[in-house]
Amino acid sequence: MTNYARMYRFGITPWERYATASAASVAARLDREQTERSRPLGRALDLGCGRGLYTRELARRGWEAVGIDYVPAAIEAAAAKSRGAAGLSYLVGDVTRLPSARLGTFDFFLDIGCFQGLDAGQRQSEGEGVSALANRGATVLLLSFGPSRWRWLVEGASQEEVQTAFAGWEMLASEPADTAGLGWPMNKTTPRWYRLRRPA
Repeated sequence: MTNYARMYRFGITPWERYATASAASVAARLDREQTERSRPLGRALDLGCGRGLYTRELARRGWEAVGIDYVPAAIEAAAAKSRGAAGLSYLVGDVTRLPSARLGTFDFFLDIGCFQGLDAGQRQSEGEGVSALANRGATVLLLSFGPSRWRWLVEGASQEEVQTAFAGWEMLASEPADTAGLGWPMNKTTPRWYRLRRPA
């Protein structure tokens, strides 16, 4: 697993650059989540939220948004950037131990690049934790690099691994993600968006 605490310490955060490059793609998928729901949208959990780039966007769109990340410095930065914003909170915590965080239940889960960095056991734990916190009809939107010869360097997960971790969830969509802005070797990893729904 990548040492994200060390990367934040040294200012090496390539995933934040991708957030800018993929803004239109992310926005389109968040639009879809909104159009299929009535207001109020409900609660959303941003898994591995980092400095809260997407958590803030979820709150702006009307979700009661919670961001969770195990790196304290990232959460501190997220909270500082969101000071005074409504419908938004952050927590230092482990996505593989979600039930112990006592977060309550959620209607939407966003995972952009977190799941792919976990090992098989941790992925299973994340999936089980999300299932424990999911309301009926909840959805998961997950972005992951695919398996590649660069997996040792940039990580990744297959569709089968996603489905195994989220057993009992319906796979609504599996779509290729835009690689613009990723740079080498990430642009060789065939990233995909996965959208899953917990049966009502």
